[in-house]
Amino acid sequence: MTGPLKTLLTAREPNRKVVLLLLAATAAAAVAAVLTKQWCRINGWADATGVHTHMCYSDFSQLFGTRGLADRLFPFYTGLPAEQALEYPALLAVVAGVTAFLVPGIGFSPERQLLYFDLNSLGSFLCWAVVVVAVACAARRRSRDALMVAVAPGIILTSTLNWDLWAVMFATLGLLAFSRKQVVPAGVLLGLGAAAKLYPFFLFGALLVLCWRAGRMREFWKALAAAAAAWLVVNVPFMLTAFEEWSRFYTFSSEREVSFSSMWLAFTWTGLDGKDFSMLANGLFGLLCLGIAYLGLSAERRPRLGQLAFLVVAAFILTNKVYSPQFVMWLIPLYVLARPRWREFLLWQAVEAYHWAAVWLMSAKIVSGGGFGGGSVLVEVLYGTGIAAHMAMVVWICVRIIGDIRHPGRDVVRADGTDDPLAGPLEDLPDRFVLKAGAR
Repeated sequence: MTGPLKTLLTAREPNRKVVLLLLAATAAAAVAAVLTKQWCRINGWADATGVHTHMCYSDFSQLFGTRGLADRLFPFYTGLPAEQALEYPALLAVVAGVTAFLVPGIGFSPERQLLYFDLNSLGSFLCWAVVVVAVACAARRRSRDALMVAVAPGIILTSTLNWDLWAVMFATLGLLAFSRKQVVPAGVLLGLGAAAKLYPFFLFGALLVLCWRAGRMREFWKALAAAAAAWLVVNVPFMLTAFEEWSRFYTFSSEREVSFSSMWLAFTWTGLDGKDFSMLANGLFGLLCLGIAYLGLSAERRPRLGQLAFLVVAAFILTNKVYSPQFVMWLIPLYVLARPRWREFLLWQAVEAYHWAAVWLMSAKIVSGGGFGGGSVLVEVLYGTGIAAHMAMVVWICVRIIGDIRHPGRDVVRADGTDDPLAGPLEDLPDRFVLKAGAR
């Protein structure tokens, strides 16, 4: 292994050999991901307490039997009560519905549930492989950094939890297309990502700041228009034919109560409802975005796209009403493109693994009616410290990225004289608009 490993770690460009090595590492990590769900694959998902104590819960298997997918009822056209409807964005609903049709037979059975889980796991693994190659290509001279994405514990543990890797794939491909000066395809890919999960849309905030600073707003508007067109192509058919079911994701997101590791759990004693917390979360996220925009427009040297993209998505994750464990996958490719440092990355992933385990232990206590844990408060302590550690680590990384922006000499990506591997049509362009604070 010394030869292949040395080739991977010293590679300067993502040549064919490097790509094959990265894919091999991703395949090995995917096997590890399957093993983390093996208890459920063998014993099924019927025993809720067992599922959570063995930490192998998956929305793939859970929703197959509860959202009409086992009966081949296509999302948005099921006729099921609102509480059984699939409250997902359109593109993920399509993926969930299409894979259900690939399972032979009809009606729920443990065998069909397992096959549905395996099919969607395979789809997620393929998305993962695409993300790894896209990061390697986007990083250009630092293609070896994509190994972080290939073996990331955060992806190993959460890749089969939900369909998020589809959105991550489109978002990463969008950044790659922009880096190749393919502005319209970049917008299309980001629009498809936004049709799967909302977060790829936030990347336009980073593009707005950089295009504004470089005086190339035409590139921003072209990308945004292409994204809007792609999003509409996916969504309009459902909006016209099943508006109430299609809009349930947006109403549900606005009205749902605080849950899943959100910082707002500390304020539920106030008596505010889901809508109130949505206003607070959105307002705080908006303020943080303004701060990021100021940072991007006032820095002495134009920040890199990966840096601003990470900050924007991290701001959303930290302020949102919900932090599901798989959301860490949104940040991993962006971290590799923003601040690829192995020691810090592994520490962060260790913290996220601790948080992931604490979430499932807490869930086991809830679904067992308090039976799991024997009445001890240890589970609550683990859950609380997991939330605090996860948030503190993400904040720390953001602080370090801000430091890299303010002091470009510390930026490891620019250490070899590179401007920004993701800059695309903005590469090496002079600044046209800089706030006065940046003149220091």
